[in-house]
Amino acid sequence: MIRTTTILVLCTLFIVSVPLSAQQDPMFTKYIFNPMSYNPAYAGTTGYLDMTVLHRHQWWGLKGAPMTQNLTMHSFLPKKNIGLGVNTSLDQIAIYRQFNFYGSFSYRLALGKRYHRHRKSRNPDTYLYMGMQGGVTNFNADFRKLDYSNYNDPAFNNAQPLNIWLPNFGAGIYLQAPKFFVGFSSPMLLEHSLRKRESWESINVPVAQMYRHFYLSGGVIIKLKGEDIVLRPILLIKNVGMFTARNSADQKVNAPSEFDLDVSLIYKRKFWFGVAFRSAFNLNRSSYDSVDFWFSVRLKNKLRLGLAYDLTLTKLRGPAQGTYELMMGYDLIPVPIINLPDMRPYKWF
Repeated sequence: MIRTTTILVLCTLFIVSVPLSAQQDPMFTKYIFNPMSYNPAYAGTTGYLDMTVLHRHQWWGLKGAPMTQNLTMHSFLPKKNIGLGVNTSLDQIAIYRQFNFYGSFSYRLALGKRYHRHRKSRNPDTYLYMGMQGGVTNFNADFRKLDYSNYNDPAFNNAQPLNIWLPNFGAGIYLQAPKFFVGFSSPMLLEHSLRKRESWESINVPVAQMYRHFYLSGGVIIKLKGEDIVLRPILLIKNVGMFTARNSADQKVNAPSEFDLDVSLIYKRKFWFGVAFRSAFNLNRSSYDSVDFWFSVRLKNKLRLGLAYDLTLTKLRGPAQGTYELMMGYDLIPVPIINLPDMRPYKWF
């Protein structure tokens, strides 16, 4: 009974946008596993035709709990100085399903130069990537699976299934240097309404819609023992609805701004051990979210494997059994090295 009630409450909050609702873009424990999922400027930064697959099961143990799959592929075209990629995801929670398919484009500018004693020349080592993406989102909700006290409630499309296709586009920047990175992005800039306001509804009644999401990220590497042991702290800040009109009863977008602080230790460029803490900034409207533990390994055949686990700190810690996330990545084809001597160093980010 508790599990069913919890999921129905979450579904209702997602659609009608009351003050406790969460962000609408897919959420991941380890965004660093696949930065292209939220920043199109990341396309082409790895020096390979790179493929990454993610699977996330949130609040494992609850029937209808959120589940997300994400697949990205991208590479760099050195003669054109551009990156190209594809980003697709499927996000599900109870009766709701959101499918995203987007193509990404980035352009690279060289900013800094470093002397290479082996080549006896100066070549760029810091790059600014400017990216855009465009595609479509499909939002589907089967309201027939719910029990109603009022079957004519417009918030639930009068108990009729909802299936809409929403074109969208996004943009981002990504500054990549040997020992740090900074990124900023908004993957979906258009704010589509998910239903029309009825003629008899007050303008103050909230209507479900998509909001812009903003991501600000940055990280550094600190070499503790040469390149054998490296410390890598990363901060990600997420915001929903900044610079946009409000659409709720109390005139506030109902997803709190969050931060994700991650600290990882990299051993001999092969093994990554990390711990993270995720929380809202304003604890009066939200709460601490989770403490996360994760591990990743990079094999000699360029295969990457990762596992993450969230220890939930909210009231869902009782009925739910935490959250797990699986990652598999593979560097398929290297970018041609001609006229691009610095494209494929070991990537700390």
